[in-house]
Amino acid sequence: MYALFSTIDLALGIYTWIIIGSAIFSWLYAFNVVNTGNRFVGMIGDFLYRATEPALRPIKRIMPDLGGLDISPIILLLIIFFLRRFLWTSIYPMVS
Repeated sequence: MYALFSTIDLALGIYTWIIIGSAIFSWLYAFNVVNTGNRFVGMIGDFLYRATEPALRPIKRIMPDLGGLDISPIILLLIIFFLRRFLWTSIYPMVS
């Protein structure tokens, strides 16, 4: 069971970094720091968008409009943090 919980925790940890990377990339894109015409940069941006948008879309639908400020990645990171803690402190002790 430990291997299963560790793998789930690792996947959530990797997804956390993907969310952070997506937020940073969106800032760089918004401030025109990255060359959007570059094919490699476009591929990275497309990957980050496709990897995070399905999880962020329901949060964006619920959140009120805050103008140009999008805090949905922060909300998603808090949810992942809660899931990781809940996994190790509540579920794992019950099944081990």
